[in-house]
Amino acid sequence: MTRTVGLGSLALLLSAPLAAAVAGGPTEGDGVQAAQAWVKLLDDGQYGASWDRAAALFKAAISRADWEKKAASARAPLGKVLSRKLASSQLAHALPGAPDGTYVIVLYDTQFEHKAQARETVTVALDSGERFRGAGYFIH
Repeated sequence: MTRTVGLGSLALLLSAPLAAAVAGGPTEGDGVQAAQAWVKLLDDGQYGASWDRAAALFKAAISRADWEKKAASARAPLGKVLSRKLASSQLAHALPGAPDGTYVIVLYDTQFEHKAQARETVTVALDSGERFRGAGYFIH
């Protein structure tokens, strides 16, 4: 069974200037750190806080209450995270169904209490404040 939490084609959603990443701005590593912080909120059941710290267009696409319901329905049945290992990360400037911008797609191999093998995809987008923020979350 595949659990999907997100919006649109990847729920990615926040256009950002390409120049920020090119001119010594935020890096792929910064995106990975942002993804780790964002997914930690999900681990702790702080779904509302994860919405608060999401990209602006993500917030525009789903209400806080709807996000809390969807995130809880996807995560709660899995139980606690037992382990999470970074599988890969990739910097991207164009993604299907999302405006051009600066994104980092982070893949984790995760073991949950009630799901031994899962793949989490966390996408962060560079926002207008030149910070990466959560923009998409999927569990496969």
